[in-house]
Amino acid sequence: MCLIGAECTGKSTLAQQLAAQTGGQVVPELLRDWCVRHGRTPRRDEQAALMQAQIDAENQALALINQGQGAMLFCECGPLLTAVYSQFYFADNSLLAAAHLHHQSYAMTLWLQPDLPWVADGLQRDGLAVQAAVQHLLGQQLAMHTSVVRVSGVGAARLQAAMFALAHET
Repeated sequence: MCLIGAECTGKSTLAQQLAAQTGGQVVPELLRDWCVRHGRTPRRDEQAALMQAQIDAENQALALINQGQGAMLFCECGPLLTAVYSQFYFADNSLLAAAHLHHQSYAMTLWLQPDLPWVADGLQRDGLAVQAAVQHLLGQQLAMHTSVVRVSGVGAARLQAAMFALAHET
C-alpha cells in the first residue's frame, strides 16, 4: 500500500494510524532522514540513489511481511514522489520509468489530498505554491495507474476515509 501526496498532506501521520489500526508495518519516507543527516535537500545527482534506497527499504519490509511479520505494509511516500520531485525541481524525467515500474507493485495507492493546514518543516517544505504544483504533477503520473483512491478530510475523517478505501478496494 502506497500513501502518496505532495508535501504536508499527512502521509506520515496516516501511515502510522493505518498501521496501528491494522497491525501493519510502515516504511517511512527516507527523504526526511536524508535531509536531516545532510542538512540540505538532495541535488539532482543524488535523486536516483535516494529513490533506489526507498525501493530497497520497501522490498526489505515486504520480505518480512511475506515471512509473516505483519499483515499489511504502508509505504509512506513511494519512489514515484522522488521522481516527481526530480521532475519538478530539476526538469529531470529520467526517474519516472523506474518509479512507475515499482509503483505497479502496490495493491493500492492512497493519494492524499492537500486539505490539511500547511506547516513549515525545515528543509523539505517550500510552501503552498510548490505543494499545489507537485500535487498536480503527481496527479498526472498517478493517472497511469489503477487502484488509486483519493483520500481527504481532517483528523478522524481522514483516517475513516482511508480505512473505507482499504475495506472496499482490497
